[in-house]
Amino acid sequence: MSNDSRGERRNDAGRQRNRGGSGQRNFSASAPSQRRRIADPARLVAYEVLRAVAEQDAYANLVLPGRLREHGLSGRDAGFATELAYGALRGRGFYDAVLSRCVDRPLGKLDPAILDALRLGAHQLLAMRVPHHAALDETVGLARAVIGAGPSGLVNAVLRKVSRNDAEAWTALVLDGVENEVSRLGLEYSHPEWVVRALRQGLVAHGRDAAEITELLAADNLAPVVNLVALPGIGSLDEALEHGATPGELSPDSAYYSGGDLSKLSSIHKGTTRVQDAGSQLLARALATVEIEGRDTDWLDLCAGPGGKAALLASLAAQRGAELTANEPAEHRAELVRKALRPVDRDAWNVVVGDGRRYLGIPADQRFDRIIVDAPCSGLGALRRRPEARWRKTPADVAELTTLQDELIDAALKALRPGGVLAYATCSPHPAESLAVLDDALRRTPHARLLDTAAAVNTVSLEGGIEGTDHASGGNTVQLWPHLHSTDAMFLALITLDADAEQAEPIEQTKG
Repeated sequence: MSNDSRGERRNDAGRQRNRGGSGQRNFSASAPSQRRRIADPARLVAYEVLRAVAEQDAYANLVLPGRLREHGLSGRDAGFATELAYGALRGRGFYDAVLSRCVDRPLGKLDPAILDALRLGAHQLLAMRVPHHAALDETVGLARAVIGAGPSGLVNAVLRKVSRNDAEAWTALVLDGVENEVSRLGLEYSHPEWVVRALRQGLVAHGRDAAEITELLAADNLAPVVNLVALPGIGSLDEALEHGATPGELSPDSAYYSGGDLSKLSSIHKGTTRVQDAGSQLLARALATVEIEGRDTDWLDLCAGPGGKAALLASLAAQRGAELTANEPAEHRAELVRKALRPVDRDAWNVVVGDGRRYLGIPADQRFDRIIVDAPCSGLGALRRRPEARWRKTPADVAELTTLQDELIDAALKALRPGGVLAYATCSPHPAESLAVLDDALRRTPHARLLDTAAAVNTVSLEGGIEGTDHASGGNTVQLWPHLHSTDAMFLALITLDADAEQAEPIEQTKG
């Protein structure tokens, strides 16, 4: 009997043909010729962001908007790409621990492009509400389109192994046999061990319970809500509120925005409404509001780039007839400051380019009434907004930065008139970058005195219940936290110089 008489049809190679009577071949979607060869645009954007971070040392928050525009993504697609890119970057430590159990070689021997594709797939499988078949098919399709057919087979095999367990089961497997608490926390919450130690030390140093470390690490891994601020006397939140924003709960003239594409807000284009963390808003407002005696016309932002706090301070200065000098050492960042300040009355600000440490030699008649030093720091307080930062920074970076921080606060104290007020701020709760820098500065400057910083912050806070950390000098400092205030972990200390300060004498130089 022939094959056809049994209802079977085979080709010349002996392979059975489609049994349907239409004559139309109906290959499975898994057949090689039918596998997806075009990358899904949202996943492609996320992949390109990870590649730029790895290859160009780029910042994800700066790369992502441009990639979204290039690929024409908005709305839900843009949101998906953002969560995928940021989530894969935040969770890299945990995902690598999982992947190392699914790959037959050390991850360091994998092509970095393949590893990034695997991280994207792992995040979809273990942390996003993406059906497993879609996560697998689309990530393999991405690898096939941008890396090659051969690597896509590896990606497929590895991610199928990942998909056999959910996140909870993988966590148990990864932590099995790990006794050290810091190591366990680092793996589970995807933070380098030194960062876990630093954050836990920060909690204790700022008067919190060390047990809060799990809440803090978990908060670092949450996507932050976009915070907006309307520049005082210039901007309005009406348009943002019409597009779904909700009024801020911490800082005046602020809002939370989850409507996706900010470019549809004309006030954002004009610069009269800005994206700025509520913690940063409170710091600027506290400095501008705390009472001082005498002249109040000359303000200084010693480290102004990229211009967020400068714009808010300049707006407040304009309302008071004061002028803000915005100092930025790098010309390209100084241009960002000028752009941020353009909506503000031109008589209320001035941008200068130069090293802030030069203010150590400022003449007495040129000193300022209010100064903010938002010092360059490790950025450990903004890990949720800068997802790649946790993998870039090292303890050596902190040691190098504290020397610069010491020098900048010394210069600022020298540039402050007696009776004026200085805000020392960092986006880091690390004790070495916050309390230690403050303590050393007060020791070197006998006439410097710490103010009641918490009272100043609570005066401008809508919440009105932010606690301060008492200090031996009699004042206190404020440390904000993501898990408590839904802000970056901003540190603030307000300092004044007694009216009888002998500013003619140079401040003792910082130890080298």
